[in-house]
Amino acid sequence: MEPLYPITKTFSLKHYGIKDATMRYQLSPKELQEEVLQKGQGQRTNSGTLAINTGEFTGRSPMDRFIVKDHITKDKVWWGDINIPFESDAFDALYDKVTDYLSGKEIFVRDSYACADPEYRLNIRVINEYPWSNMFAYNMFLRPTEEELKDFDPEWTVINAPGFMADPKVDATRQHNFAILNFDRKVALIGGTGYTGEIKKGIFSALNFILPVERDCFPMHCSANIGEEGDTAIFFGLSGTGKTTLSTDPNRKLIGDDEHGWTKENTIFNFEGGCYAKVIDLSAEKEPEIFGAIKEGAILENVILKNGEVDYADTSITQNTRVSYPIYHIENIQTPSIGKNPKNIFFLTADAFGVMPPISKLTPSQAAYHFISGYTAKVAGTEAGVVEPQPSFSACFGAPFMPLHPAEYAEMLVKKMKDTGVNVWLVNTGWTGGPYGVGSRIKLKYTRAMIQAVLNGDLGLYSYDNYHIHSVFGVAQPRTCPGVPDSVLSPRATWNDDEAYYKTAFKLTNAFRENFKKFESYANEEIRRGGPQRYAF
Repeated sequence: MEPLYPITKTFSLKHYGIKDATMRYQLSPKELQEEVLQKGQGQRTNSGTLAINTGEFTGRSPMDRFIVKDHITKDKVWWGDINIPFESDAFDALYDKVTDYLSGKEIFVRDSYACADPEYRLNIRVINEYPWSNMFAYNMFLRPTEEELKDFDPEWTVINAPGFMADPKVDATRQHNFAILNFDRKVALIGGTGYTGEIKKGIFSALNFILPVERDCFPMHCSANIGEEGDTAIFFGLSGTGKTTLSTDPNRKLIGDDEHGWTKENTIFNFEGGCYAKVIDLSAEKEPEIFGAIKEGAILENVILKNGEVDYADTSITQNTRVSYPIYHIENIQTPSIGKNPKNIFFLTADAFGVMPPISKLTPSQAAYHFISGYTAKVAGTEAGVVEPQPSFSACFGAPFMPLHPAEYAEMLVKKMKDTGVNVWLVNTGWTGGPYGVGSRIKLKYTRAMIQAVLNGDLGLYSYDNYHIHSVFGVAQPRTCPGVPDSVLSPRATWNDDEAYYKTAFKLTNAFRENFKKFESYANEEIRRGGPQRYAF
């Protein structure tokens, strides 16, 4: 149900350096959609959904994401190509330019919060140049009640100005777009890009620093759901691995699809108030819950409309077509978005080399190693110049959003595993019977059956009779699984060419080892033992 909000509130944007602006405060999604349509910034689909084009940027720009290096961050952030430092003075100067740019304009302001658990709640004020950006903030952050808004005190502020273009020579940015976190001023400053994902990822990156450093809470780039018996399942995975698809289960209540915290009391809470799902090749048959959530109030990004109907197969703008919608568009949700009793964790990878088992059980050290590695693969056509499968690694299955060193998050995971006895499973949603171009994608129905078998307890305890230790990756793969042919469970058997299989498998393990070199000096011995132990012949 869409909450009702007051239209006006007495406060001034001058406090933020924005002068003589017309403030549109806390507009409803319906009002914001009409604003977008009246301004010619979007279209209405036949289902009533808003469709917009984010412009030059249809995805995040990781090399243009910065963190201000100051007394709070200088000794804690893992600086490098992922967390790029930005000087405080340069931030202050750029901030003044952005707020001056917004002065005199019509500005859309929204008060919201992150973290469903009241103990960890973070109040946020979002200041947007465009109405559709403000509607995205409504969808993706949690929505205060009318009573809560009366005395709302924002702790963090997002200032979002897609139309402002930085001058790299003057403003110390790499190019005209930027997304900068300032932990001292508690501001996420975004300019030069209309991609809405920068708004939510700015706040969630801040939480990935705040929660472990200040609150002893483990932040996770993951989805989560909960069963009828109260058992919580957690799904880690990079884009395209099935994180949203597999966690949106008609038989389990969705807690959230992207960002969660794991408290010291061992509860799991959602950061968000909505979902931001990829819609490439979406259909009602394959993903009925997500398909059904795309209705008035949702925002489709960079899709192609044909006579008012969305062509989900058309990726002529981008392969990263998306939809955002408030979580209440999904019928089967956990309210509030909090789960207890975590029982199983799934690491999802789309292995385009076709050599990893479709499911395997990990020891704590293996779980930490694969968590730090964050493996998936790029396939031909996904990026310019990619003509064959390429390994892709993103630490903690979300490196661009993790300000601390990955080993710190991995050590938190190992501690949680040992404290709770949670099981960790590595699930390959990628290829079988050969690499991309030779084999085929593992059938979704098989992956769902494997996940269900874990949740039902059907894979049983580890034993020689029930599991086989993979000779290359060292992980325990089940010999049988309800609903899945035994032959599918053995990647080697699906190839029908042992020599080709092992050469490809060793090629991938060497890529793992090469990637892990940058973490070795930080990772403890237990974590280092979790990787594959053999080299290519």
